[in-house]
Amino acid sequence: MPHIELTPAQRRQLRADAHHLDPVVLIGSDGLTPSVQKEVDAALNAHGLIKVRVSSDDRQARGLIFQSLAGDLGAAPVQQIGKMMVLWRPQPEKERTVDEDRMPGPRDIKILKHSSRGGQRPEVKMLRVLGNQRLTAGGQVKRAKPKQKSIKKRQSD
Repeated sequence: MPHIELTPAQRRQLRADAHHLDPVVLIGSDGLTPSVQKEVDAALNAHGLIKVRVSSDDRQARGLIFQSLAGDLGAAPVQQIGKMMVLWRPQPEKERTVDEDRMPGPRDIKILKHSSRGGQRPEVKMLRVLGNQRLTAGGQVKRAKPKQKSIKKRQSD
């Protein structure tokens, strides 16, 4: 699989995005094994932009590992500085199944009850409101009512 070609502007942006990242995969003295390649592939699928650290002292071997990883995995070689390599591959779209019967999940709501005296801290209370409940202005949790239909719509059904 050929590696992805990047424009200089894309490469500069990816280098900036990778600056704060830590290495996800560490390649030891055994070099580039199939298990290491599998881990790099899994990391690219999960993150898209990753750093890889190679412990080898041989500069040419590191360059070959960098190019072979990019070529075999279909990734873009972004940057190699010393023993650190940055690879990028667009993440695959995740399939989402739409469940029409699903109701909204619970929400945690913070309620602040201010003191009648001005200098005291407000009382903080956390409430969990379920999908079929609502919170009133007074801070009470009530079950949500079904939406009312108009008279004309009820007659037509």
